[in-house]
Amino acid sequence: MRALRGFTLIELVVTVALIGLLTAIAAPLAETVVQRGKEQELKTALMNIRDAIDAYKDAADNARITKNAGDSGYPPNLEILVDGVLDKQSAAGTKIYFLRRIPRDPFADPSLQAVQSWGLRSSDSPPSAPEAGKDVFDVRSLSQGKALDGTFYKDW
Repeated sequence: MRALRGFTLIELVVTVALIGLLTAIAAPLAETVVQRGKEQELKTALMNIRDAIDAYKDAADNARITKNAGDSGYPPNLEILVDGVLDKQSAAGTKIYFLRRIPRDPFADPSLQAVQSWGLRSSDSPPSAPEAGKDVFDVRSLSQGKALDGTFYKDW
């Protein structure tokens, strides 16, 4: 009669230990990959919003949109970049749109709306102490977190 073969208890313990070790090594790497992805998403969102703000300012400076006396030419809020403004050079009264949607800060509280996830800086506030005001000159992340390169997200 032939004896049945199977795994011994030691073989099973060693296998489970190896799987646990591999998991322990892979978990921090997975977290880094997720953080790097969020950082790339933040960079892209900041670039898109800043490009839209610059395009709005350019349109105001070139008299394509209405600019009141004393206005800086920057958008009064982020929503106007999505809602659009009337093109003064269009006979049909079409609008100029600068963004399809306002991207959200990937590091912001998920309960916030996309427009609330950004810190705003007006044209009359200094870079060292950015504050919201009558217009939107720049946006920044409200996250207090540190990036993989050691910089703070709020400084990007």
